Amino acid sequence: MIELRGLTKTYNRGQVKAVDNLDLAVRAGEIFGFLGPNGAGKTTTIKMMVGLLRPDRGGIKMAGYDLAASPLEVKRRISYVPDNPDVYQRLTGIEYLNFMGDVYRVEPKVREERIGQLLDLLALKNAVSDPIRSYSHGMRQKIVLVGALLHDPEIFIMDEPMVGLDPRSSHHLKEILRDQRARGKTVFFSTHILEVAEKFCD
Repeated sequence: MIELRGLTKTYNRGQVKAVDNLDLAVRAGEIFGFLGPNGAGKTTTIKMMVGLLRPDRGGIKMAGYDLAASPLEVKRRISYVPDNPDVYQRLTGIEYLNFMGDVYRVEPKVREERIGQLLDLLALKNAVSDPIRSYSHGMRQKIVLVGALLHDPEIFIMDEPMVGLDPRSSHHLKEILRDQRARGKTVFFSTHILEVAEKFCD
């Protein structure tokens, strides 16, 4: 489902190697924790996986498609939640979610049902009509999570997803992702916390 081959990324004209010849394979129906200390290249790797950075060398295959050759096919099948979500602050929560639904062409009936379920689980229903600029970091993280799950992606990629979440929301996120795995989806997330990886990953 995810295949990285010889992935390499350098900065400062090759002086700094952020990612060096990384090979990695993740199966469908697996929760995979990408563990490493801060500065180890986790975010750089994820940005290459979702097409935000171009690798110097190597290849990326997602859901059977080569990212370089078929970027739109890949992006239709994945979702990405960054470590510090940059959300449209002037929108309300529901406006943002409807925007995401439009981008991924989620049918209105399906969209409404999924939004309701996810807002309930993550305790955001009472804030969804408020402007996103009024949200705390944790609330922004949650609204981005809801938006990322709307189109039922085959591959769900998250960069440090537990940071900023309260214990209740963190618990519910884990339940959501376990459900994704049970349905044959692939979950890939980075963390610098060994305990999270040990308890949560396959």
